[in-house]
Amino acid sequence: MNVGDEKVFSEQREKFAQVAALIDAATEIVICAHTNPDGDALGSGLALAQLISQHWEGKHVTNLLADNDPVPRLYRFLPGADSFVRASAYEGDPDLFIIVDLSVASRLNQAQPVLDRSAHVAILDHHPSTTPFGDVALIRPDAAAAGVIIAEFALAMGATITPDIANCLFCAIVTDTGRFQYQNADSEAFECASMLVDAGASPSLISLNVYQSFRLAYLHLESVVMGRIVTFEHGRIAYSYATRKDLERTGALPDECDGLIDVVRSVEGSELALFLKETPDGLIRGNLRSKGDHDISVVARAFGGGGHKAASGFTTDMGIDATLAAVLPLMRAVLAAGPGENPGPIARQLSLNIDREA
Repeated sequence: MNVGDEKVFSEQREKFAQVAALIDAATEIVICAHTNPDGDALGSGLALAQLISQHWEGKHVTNLLADNDPVPRLYRFLPGADSFVRASAYEGDPDLFIIVDLSVASRLNQAQPVLDRSAHVAILDHHPSTTPFGDVALIRPDAAAAGVIIAEFALAMGATITPDIANCLFCAIVTDTGRFQYQNADSEAFECASMLVDAGASPSLISLNVYQSFRLAYLHLESVVMGRIVTFEHGRIAYSYATRKDLERTGALPDECDGLIDVVRSVEGSELALFLKETPDGLIRGNLRSKGDHDISVVARAFGGGGHKAASGFTTDMGIDATLAAVLPLMRAVLAAGPGENPGPIARQLSLNIDREA
């Protein structure tokens, strides 16, 4: 696939060859994505595992989950989803640890000890990173999803993309582009998606499972979150939240909440959106979105999180009210900086204030 800057794709081809060499030399291979995996993390990891098993003989490949939680319900239809192993239960010493959809070791959660005892490490990711590590780190922030990179890796290797691999990768791309509605839905993403459909991916199957199979309990929670949406800065910032009690009362599951940020994001006139979810163990997980060129990732980084300019997240133990009190001023600072500008000193100062008050 020849899309975009030729220099970028030339470097990608070189990195692909290096990753392939690591796979050639390995027998025991594990693949793992970030904690609280989404459709891109799960789909990319599953597709890569199937690709390696099919294209390289004699490799033992294990897909790890960074947490003890099961695969989120919406993604259990993916081919191979029942093969995931919790990292905390994995006792092997891998020849190669491949990290997908992630380039920050701390977000591997319980998979970090496995990473530490692995002989070699490769990264295939599309999140911005200032501290890449491993033997090979292919990090392309311009790629719409990790699934795009895995699809192009398959093409570069001359591998056969089976319908199962195609469905995993199509799910990865469609979820990380918000059904091709987000700013990252570029021509490369569409070309990959078209190729995957030709290879056997079923958009209707993925849409049915991911976007048209909500439990009634989740829909009741969604109505609570919708009724709680608040805007300020003349409607330019929108936010809402869900508490542990909300989940208990409605019967919704924590892993069903990931799409609720899009409900908040859909408010007319909003430019920045925030959704907070309180987990059963009392942690607060925040999802942030930007509709335009505002860099919302600076807010996530202030709380030890990260992500893209338009979509990022974080986790705190501050409680809903305290988290809102800390995050909303940062979001206001992002607006004040203007589209395409770094909030810089304003956000950094607010971040310092958070650190001092914590």
